[in-house]
Amino acid sequence: MNRLTTSGAGFDLARYPEDPRDPFRAWDAADEYLLRRLEGADGADPVDLSGAVVVVGDRWGALSTVLAAHRPVQITDSCLAQRATLANLDRNGVDTDAVRLLSARDTPPDRIDVLLVRVPKSLALLEDQLHRLAPAVHPDTVVVGTGMVKEIHTSTLKLFERIIGPTRTSLAVKKARLIFSTPGPATARTPSPWPYRYELPEGIGPVSGRTVINHAGIFCAERLDIGTRFFLGHLPERSGPDRVVDLGCGNGVVGLSAALANPEATVTFIDESYQAVASAEETFRANTGPEAEARFLVGDGLAELPPASVDLVLNNPPFHSHQATTDATARAMFHGARAALRPGGELWVVGNRHLGYHTRLRRIFGNCATVAGDPKFVVLRAVKR
Repeated sequence: MNRLTTSGAGFDLARYPEDPRDPFRAWDAADEYLLRRLEGADGADPVDLSGAVVVVGDRWGALSTVLAAHRPVQITDSCLAQRATLANLDRNGVDTDAVRLLSARDTPPDRIDVLLVRVPKSLALLEDQLHRLAPAVHPDTVVVGTGMVKEIHTSTLKLFERIIGPTRTSLAVKKARLIFSTPGPATARTPSPWPYRYELPEGIGPVSGRTVINHAGIFCAERLDIGTRFFLGHLPERSGPDRVVDLGCGNGVVGLSAALANPEATVTFIDESYQAVASAEETFRANTGPEAEARFLVGDGLAELPPASVDLVLNNPPFHSHQATTDATARAMFHGARAALRPGGELWVVGNRHLGYHTRLRRIFGNCATVAGDPKFVVLRAVKR
């Protein structure tokens, strides 16, 4: 836990789930820069926050917690960001009802007077969010984006310009930058191009030639990534009433493959992204009959499943948390899989060879076998003894 100090107060903040080994803070210089600008730093006029304030993409709830007195609406694609916000509000003695939490799938407010945008890693997610929010802004809406310099590109500014209105940037401070957009009454209101559909290539088992549906912001939303393609070629061949989990499901193509290969299986699709779970459900429904059973959960890994209730977990874990490279998410997924698997149940993982997941799996499960590999990827199998 770390303390963020503003001109008015100090706030104890942590990421979620809180881990004393986590070296990363719940905010960065971009969040600090935005908060100083709202307060009127560097000779600028303070921003009037008495109207309807919307905070988009608040990664760990730092912005929402600091601004809680203004009762903002927070919009995020991450259920972990929502849980971090609630935890941070609580640890600072703030009523959790002070911030209204909406997902990227929810209907946004009808009117926005102050729109604060933490630029996401995914340009597609930013595009989709701006399209959804644009009808609620008006000529007097204050629109301020923030991000680290490496996160803000010409394409980022063009999106604000095209969807919101005339756009400019600030000087860089501590490698962070602000984006200012002025809503224009003549700005054309066009629909979002998302979701995006594409057909899977041949030669990848049961899902060959199938159509996948991708909402903005999910990993490799415009094409099948090579790691998943390699995984699809080496999934276990099983039969019977298996309870299968596609953990970190993305668009759900791995879980769909398992369901098509074994119609008796019941597949649960889990991701912390609302957009991902929506993509997985639409992909599954588009490629299976109405009698096919599946569950779709937005959540923190396998934490919400009963212990020893799963036969097979399929996992392509991320190794980034926003811009930071970390194995914390993979580590949590592996521990969660061990708890959720029944004795004899199996975890199958695909990952970049250099990440060394085999070492981590041996520590957690006591065993790990390499199922397949190429110069870049490995498929690993760990069994709960």
